[in-house]
Amino acid sequence: MAQQAIEFHYRFCPQCGIDNPSVGDAPFRCNACGFANFFGPVAAVGGLIVNSAGQVLLVRRARDPGKGKWGLPGGFVDRGETIEQALCREIEEETQLRVTQLDYLTSHPNTYCYHGVIAPVVDLFYVCRVDPSRPLSLAEDELEHYEWTRPSAEHLDNMAFHSNRVALELWGKGR
Repeated sequence: MAQQAIEFHYRFCPQCGIDNPSVGDAPFRCNACGFANFFGPVAAVGGLIVNSAGQVLLVRRARDPGKGKWGLPGGFVDRGETIEQALCREIEEETQLRVTQLDYLTSHPNTYCYHGVIAPVVDLFYVCRVDPSRPLSLAEDELEHYEWTRPSAEHLDNMAFHSNRVALELWGKGR
């Protein structure tokens, strides 16, 4: 299946079912019933978890998008969650680590391809500290390896998402 932006999948109005004569237009506007979809970005979070040695936790993805590439613990914000709640939940789900401190670092636009549909995302990154008494254990269905490191060019060149690289480079400048 070819990868396409989400607006190219709106062949019909989801409200009234009429054919869309302008497939690919963003925003989508139905002339028949007035329904509109602006295809705004969804929110996602990423944690730059830093240990006492000043190293950051990188994780290797076990599934697409970006299978086999490096990333940061994180994921999508669920309905009804704050950004901070989502970050703490995602880090705990993926690593079993419990966040004790988080400080906003930056945000960056991103895209996420799922089953050939490309959706816009805005990623929000936080520098995190975690409870050192809790052992790190990866969610094997999502992650296959981890490394505490000061990211090298090789790490940065093999990131699953460009936004993760941007956040790591910004963090690296502040050390």
